[in-house]
Amino acid sequence: MEMNFQSLFVAALITLLVGFIWYHPKVFGTVWMKEAGLTEEQLKTGNMLKIFGLTYLFSLFIASIEMTLTIHQIGAMGMVGGPAKVNEALPSFTAFMADYGTAFRTYKHGALHGLMSGLFFAFPMIGINGLFERKSWRYILIHSGYWIVTLTIMGAIICGWV
Repeated sequence: MEMNFQSLFVAALITLLVGFIWYHPKVFGTVWMKEAGLTEEQLKTGNMLKIFGLTYLFSLFIASIEMTLTIHQIGAMGMVGGPAKVNEALPSFTAFMADYGTAFRTYKHGALHGLMSGLFFAFPMIGINGLFERKSWRYILIHSGYWIVTLTIMGAIICGWV
């Protein structure tokens, strides 16, 4: 199975790119600031290099997990004795990969699983936090929408870019 680790680094950039658009004042930025109780002056304070650097690092973590959610062959490797080294693979692994090594490795399939991880993982977590923090549904939906879109694009890149 071919793994394109460059896709992880590119997918991690998606959080920043989509965030730049999503939280722009002409899209959801103004509403988000109001719902979060933040002002433009508050947002200008802080170490932006640290914020963007850590965001990219955390996004690499997310991209790594998205890889396991979108590329089914990763799970199959463990089931059929996938290789620590290629020449140590069991015959069943070699046969499996010959038949199914590129199955479901499309942008569309990755986008589907990215969408599912956004809807069924990110949205509930943001919703739970928002409820306990007494945030509005607008706040919850803005953040959840961001992650649903972002994870959909990340999943497409990771799974489809072989």
